[in-house]
Amino acid sequence: MTTNTNTTTDANTTTSASTTTSAATAAAGAVGAAGAVGAGGTAVPGAARLDLAKSAPKVFRALIGFDAAAREGLDPALVELIQIRASHLNHCAYCLHMHTNDARKAGESEDRLHMVAVWREAGHFFTPKERAALALTEAVTLVADAGVPDDVYAEAAAHFDDQELGHVLALIFAINTWNRVALSTAKVAGTDERR
Repeated sequence: MTTNTNTTTDANTTTSASTTTSAATAAAGAVGAAGAVGAGGTAVPGAARLDLAKSAPKVFRALIGFDAAAREGLDPALVELIQIRASHLNHCAYCLHMHTNDARKAGESEDRLHMVAVWREAGHFFTPKERAALALTEAVTLVADAGVPDDVYAEAAAHFDDQELGHVLALIFAINTWNRVALSTAKVAGTDERR
């Protein structure tokens, strides 16, 4: 399910809906012969898990649609930062590999990519808006630890209008879902099915 509609997000960046749909599709694709993951994240050969796209196609298409809708109107660099940080927190090597590569292809610097995991200590690498989004990403991803603190939400609300904030939250929900899909179906980092 792809479209070829281009969306201009700012004066310098144009994203294609087919690109974002492809990214979403790859995040939930088949495991095939990759096998299951055992303790410590190591692949267990021969223990293949289901292909969500084939086993639950209606659910899979809904996730792709949700992901594509969440990205609409957001800066592509911010989208990747959010997806990278959530993937760090969820220990999802498959999505982390995919989204760091996507960020590089979109022109993201190696310095910033290396600093995402420690963004609080390296705040000068990120804009205040990006820092607010990263803090919200952490709070929502780790919601069971302390909920979403009022100060974190208020800081995000100070940098994003209601529509943008809704999309940022939806993107955080989407990447957390994709991380869980990839982890539970034993996706292997470096096996990006979009190629």
